[in-house]
Amino acid sequence: MSSIKTAELNLIDEFLRGESKGYVLDFSNRTMGEFFQIEFDVDLYGGDYETEGSSKASHLRCFLKAVDDATAARALRRLSGYRSAMRRKPQQDISPLAEGQVLAIVSRLESGGNINGPPPVPVFNRKGFEALRDQLNSLWKMDPRPRGYAFEKYLKVLFDTFGLKARRPFSLTGEQIDGSFDLKHETYLLEAKWHQDRIGSDELRSFQGKVDDKAAWTRGLFVSFGGFTDVGLVAFGRGKKVICMDGQDMYEALDRNIPIDIVLERKIRHASETGQPFAPVADLFPTES
Repeated sequence: MSSIKTAELNLIDEFLRGESKGYVLDFSNRTMGEFFQIEFDVDLYGGDYETEGSSKASHLRCFLKAVDDATAARALRRLSGYRSAMRRKPQQDISPLAEGQVLAIVSRLESGGNINGPPPVPVFNRKGFEALRDQLNSLWKMDPRPRGYAFEKYLKVLFDTFGLKARRPFSLTGEQIDGSFDLKHETYLLEAKWHQDRIGSDELRSFQGKVDDKAAWTRGLFVSFGGFTDVGLVAFGRGKKVICMDGQDMYEALDRNIPIDIVLERKIRHASETGQPFAPVADLFPTES
């Protein structure tokens, strides 16, 4: 349990308050859950931090009270930085003294006065990410034909690890489907290719045809380890039911500890907002300068 006092929690709540009481900055439940999962490898909505109530502010308050001082300080420092980067309306800002007061709390927590609180239980530990990253790298040593099958099997393990309920390749009359998975109660067909050359529009259109032949709500993910040509993506067009991922996306996500399901959700949102089927992880999850 951290050493944060009730008066300090009230100040933090006011400092990070969003549109109204119970809100935190501009977070929705989904984006706040993503923030804590990516930044701290913590499931804020998994049940461990619900004793204070169901609002976003209540989950944060419970988290700050439950964890050790070092973790609480790291979370507050990161949230303070996020707040500073937001474009806020002048009438929403509180006294400029508040930021200094919160940073003083962070400084006290970082001083190491209390080390008895437990660290949060990780959603997925770093060694697990590293093992999946290294398994991906090991596929390079295989001959092309067995490597393709091994890549499909690897993707099933990868997706299952992040709760996507992957299904192995299956055949229908006249076509081969490399597999499927579930994301947020939506079914996605999978096309997986490990080619040295990048994928062009013909392959993308062929897969789009497979998706279109299924139920209207079916979507698709095309995974090309070698990537996609810029010309092919332009020719494929916008507003399709297929999103794209390449090998660099997978490697960077695992190397940076970003869950694959979160990567796919961010890609889907990008496609919904822009119509573009592909955006690299480096653009979707920019690093701080």
